[in-house]
Amino acid sequence: METYVRVTFDSEGGKPSEVADRLLSAGFLPTHGNYDFVYDWRGAVGREEVLELTDAVTEQLRGYRVLFEIETI
Repeated sequence: METYVRVTFDSEGGKPSEVADRLLSAGFLPTHGNYDFVYDWRGAVGREEVLELTDAVTEQLRGYRVLFEIETI
């Protein structure tokens, strides 16, 4: 399974490079296409693991004034 993140920036928020650094430190990798970053679970995961990752992303991006969308496939 993979979890994809799309980030929407606010001109009054953190710099995109800082946001990218935060996501990279959480284990995400940059990707191309409809999403900006991907987290590879290297296998199947449950709802709780996805929620834990989403909580971690929320903490990583707190204060940067960005919106993010997560989709796990």
